[in-house]
Amino acid sequence: MTFDYKDWKSYACFFSAEYCQLYLKNHYKKWNIENPEQKSYENCYAFLYYLEHGQIYYQQAENSPLILKPILLFYGLVHLIKACILTIDPAYPETTSVLAHGVSTRKRKKQNYQFFHDEVKFQKNGLFPFMSEKMFHMKQLEGDKITMEELLELIPELDDLFMIHEAKSTFTPIFTHHGQMEIPEKILDHYHMTEERLKEFLTIKSGNQIEFLNKGLIFQFDKKVFTGISPLKFNLESRNFVLPLKKENLFLFPELMVHYLLLYNLSMIARYETEWWSEITKMMPNRDYPFIKTFLDITLKKGPFLIYEYLMG
Repeated sequence: MTFDYKDWKSYACFFSAEYCQLYLKNHYKKWNIENPEQKSYENCYAFLYYLEHGQIYYQQAENSPLILKPILLFYGLVHLIKACILTIDPAYPETTSVLAHGVSTRKRKKQNYQFFHDEVKFQKNGLFPFMSEKMFHMKQLEGDKITMEELLELIPELDDLFMIHEAKSTFTPIFTHHGQMEIPEKILDHYHMTEERLKEFLTIKSGNQIEFLNKGLIFQFDKKVFTGISPLKFNLESRNFVLPLKKENLFLFPELMVHYLLLYNLSMIARYETEWWSEITKMMPNRDYPFIKTFLDITLKKGPFLIYEYLMG
């Protein structure tokens, strides 16, 4: 996990074609890709420009009115994700099929539409399944659906808002003592597990990133093997690690993909659902507005953080 992240200033090293070429060459060697020298030369400017364009979208989003933010943030994140893919696939984009979004939204019901109950459906081809497989080695099933509420519950920085609006907590903080971490015992009740079973469960789910010490729920976290898939999340606002209180099927769903799906749907709403989008941003009738507004404030900072974490991992 990248504790020394300093917003866009941390990206300064990448705005040098010479550095990008060396960076890509080292990655291509690591993945045993043929002709790493030549391919890193061919891709260094594309890589640099993906990052630069992504940064410009985010900077414009920060200064834009709320109604435009989802569109700018979505395309900013798409550019940053493409830079990540180029570090492991020098031929990207090899076919036009990978250029689609990879997800779709349902046609909206005009009456009583609620963002929380809306859903996105995974497609066979496009950036979403491609990123999922290439970056996180996870295969998404075509036709699977996920609701906006499920996605919002996977954002650590929204925990306080869920407590205020829904009277439920979505994450528990991890305590840190002298470089060691400790999981609060209340998690045993949430997971319906004994201490030993929890230790075994988290060790396996973390891919051995988490190593428990002999006594209690104290553990060490090996950042060297961090892959972007971990039960541990990092709350960028409180600057501490947290653990989800739900251990169901989305337990290991990468946070970067959560941001992609939420921004995809919000950008579609901002473009094509003008009446509803204007109403929600002006009238603020229900819980949708505070969650959408807060998420957009969070993703403005968290998106680039998650990408930087991946690039430096």
